[in-house]
Amino acid sequence: MSRPVNCFLILLFLNTGAGNVFSFSQGNRGDWLAHQIENRETGKDARMSLRMRLFDRQERARERALTMISMRGGAGRPVPGDRTLIRFEHPADIKGTAFLVWESPSADDERFLYLPSLGRVRRIAGSETQESFVGSDFTYEDIGGRELEEYTYAMLSEDAVWKPADGSTHPAYRLESRRKSTSARFPRIVSLVRKDSFVVVHAEIFDRRDELQKTFDVLRLDKIDGYWTALEMRMVDARERTRTDLVIEKVDYDVGLKP
Repeated sequence: MSRPVNCFLILLFLNTGAGNVFSFSQGNRGDWLAHQIENRETGKDARMSLRMRLFDRQERARERALTMISMRGGAGRPVPGDRTLIRFEHPADIKGTAFLVWESPSADDERFLYLPSLGRVRRIAGSETQESFVGSDFTYEDIGGRELEEYTYAMLSEDAVWKPADGSTHPAYRLESRRKSTSARFPRIVSLVRKDSFVVVHAEIFDRRDELQKTFDVLRLDKIDGYWTALEMRMVDARERTRTDLVIEKVDYDVGLKP
């Protein structure tokens, strides 16, 4: 399954968990790139404080504060599969809501949402993973990760360029990912991946009619404790005319979390 630690850090689309063995053809450059994203170094664990801002059609904003702790699993690590726990701290109407991703190399990965207002835990089924994550423009799949083997990959360009808002330019790959399931809400994604870090910095997300519906961008990327980290991210839904900004305010890597 996709690596939840990376889903917040490089965000989304291709990052995969250490628990799965992804068999790819050396001749398929798209598979090769997906494998590089899977294996990029993100540390043993992480603790983060984040701010989520949700903008509606009238540009009215709602703000949420949340925390995340993550452990990366795999051979020789304390846990067999990646584990991530997200808790909402503010405002009052969402405080206490929690999202747990529990990866297993020998079984289906599990996602759970705790709803304090109902006092119960709800399991997020596979058919729900492309639904909105607690009312934001991100999906459960964006946050909790995508299973690498559920997509096929094609290298569209090895000479692309990423141009962030600061005016700099960075060599990048352009990668197409197609969901194998015909019932997927968002079956196709075209991503820009920085060559120097294998970080997904831009993505265009297409609906079932192959129309561009959502756009993801990394607004600020930097190295923290030696690990490339997307510190500011934005997801825009052109159809709904909404957007969600996600800002990492504090992050610590390799803090020694225990299972």
